[in-house]
Amino acid sequence: MQRLKSLDPADAPAKSAELLGDIVERRGSAGPMVSAMANSPALLQGYLDFSRAMKRAKLPRALGEKISLALQEWIGCALCLEAHTRAAQAAGLSDNDIALARQGTSTDRREAALIAYAVRVLAEPSSIGDEDVAELRRHGWSDQLIADTVGLVSLNLLTGSFNLVAGLEPAPAEQSTKEKHDHVG
Repeated sequence: MQRLKSLDPADAPAKSAELLGDIVERRGSAGPMVSAMANSPALLQGYLDFSRAMKRAKLPRALGEKISLALQEWIGCALCLEAHTRAAQAAGLSDNDIALARQGTSTDRREAALIAYAVRVLAEPSSIGDEDVAELRRHGWSDQLIADTVGLVSLNLLTGSFNLVAGLEPAPAEQSTKEKHDHVG
């Protein structure tokens, strides 16, 4: 059950109304998470800026989705899992890749190391030390990608936590299918 109400631009605080208006103008709708974030203009602005910034991260899209799936499995946000599963499929990941990512791993040892690191950043960041970073470098990960992964973890924590607090859940399958048809036609 949704606990925080979704706002339309007309009902939102001034700054949120401006941000929502821009999103609706560009995309046609804002979506449930962004509409609920509109209750806090500071949160909405921060999320949008952070999300845009992370789109410039150097992580390959498919790997970023694997990491997001592992993180959201741990966080427990069903709405995020659904969204990242769709994004992973769109990025060309197989059902097996998606299942492994949700378990926090990959068939590729390099990717598995980065995914495991991301989960540790989320679950126990104080446990990460010099040897952990050195191990990531031995797998060929640059300092930029190691840092970008922390950013991706932070973004996933923000969205997953917000959706859980706001009570946002995936639409029932029948409604979800109808919504897809409504957007296509």
